[in-house]
Amino acid sequence: MTATSLVDFQRRMSEDVRRPLTADEEMQTTLADGRTMSAEAERYVKANSRLSALERLELYNRQYWFRIIGAFQEDFPALQAVVGRKKFEALTIAYLDAHPSRSFTLRNLGSQLETWLGANPAMAGRRPALAIDTARVEWAYVEAFDGEDQAVLTAEDIAGLNESSRLALQPHVQLLELEYPVDDLVIAVHKGRVRAEAASQAMQGVAREPRHAIPQVPKRTTYLALHRFELSVYYKRLSAAEYAVLQALREGETLGAALALAFTAGAVEESEQAGLVGEWFHNWAELGWLCLPQNSASGKMDEKVKR
Repeated sequence: MTATSLVDFQRRMSEDVRRPLTADEEMQTTLADGRTMSAEAERYVKANSRLSALERLELYNRQYWFRIIGAFQEDFPALQAVVGRKKFEALTIAYLDAHPSRSFTLRNLGSQLETWLGANPAMAGRRPALAIDTARVEWAYVEAFDGEDQAVLTAEDIAGLNESSRLALQPHVQLLELEYPVDDLVIAVHKGRVRAEAASQAMQGVAREPRHAIPQVPKRTTYLALHRFELSVYYKRLSAAEYAVLQALREGETLGAALALAFTAGAVEESEQAGLVGEWFHNWAELGWLCLPQNSASGKMDEKVKR
């Protein structure tokens, strides 16, 4: 087999293996141009004494979809609990058809889910805003779990901060402004769920995850941070002012500008602001959230930052 024919073979098989399954979880029998899938399979798959070319190709097609469906469902069990099992099955297929896996890792499957749900609210069930918030928190969990760790600020660095300083947050720290306080719901589902043995079994009813009773979640603006500490992901609710400071720092604002933005609304008395900022920095430093700006090439804070 020549290099050209090998590339052609790989491309052709990749396209066929990734074709969506039928409603009965079988390989499609007809292509968009009218050709039969059986004839297509016979072009490059050899039949054996037990299986036809189509049947051999179908094994890969089904296993591909069962694997990615299973991986997706493992990442978003709380979303499944919110929208319901049947609705979630349809959502999964539609989303993965629109955003097929294009990475060497299944970790990135849900990276476009928030945007896709926003554009397809009918797929999100009766409470689309609640579903989208749930999906955002579950994706933030993925990001926090394996986000990068950078060198934390030292006590010397923190002592040298002033209103002109620029700080950075650890990449694994995820900041969310939510319409609903769904963090408790997500935690409850993640702790109580049982993994399905395989996506195909879960979809056919052979081994389902237990039904979760979804409590009434009142609409209330909630600010949330997800972060990793000692190889575990934690959830921390934030005040509006604390969230505003952290978000501004992440966007590159100076410390002075970030604090001014947080206290503009006057929600915190001026006499309390210094103590509150001290408490924030104590907590952030203890959790290791603060780090050097990425444009600081050395291990020390850039002199321009500290001036």
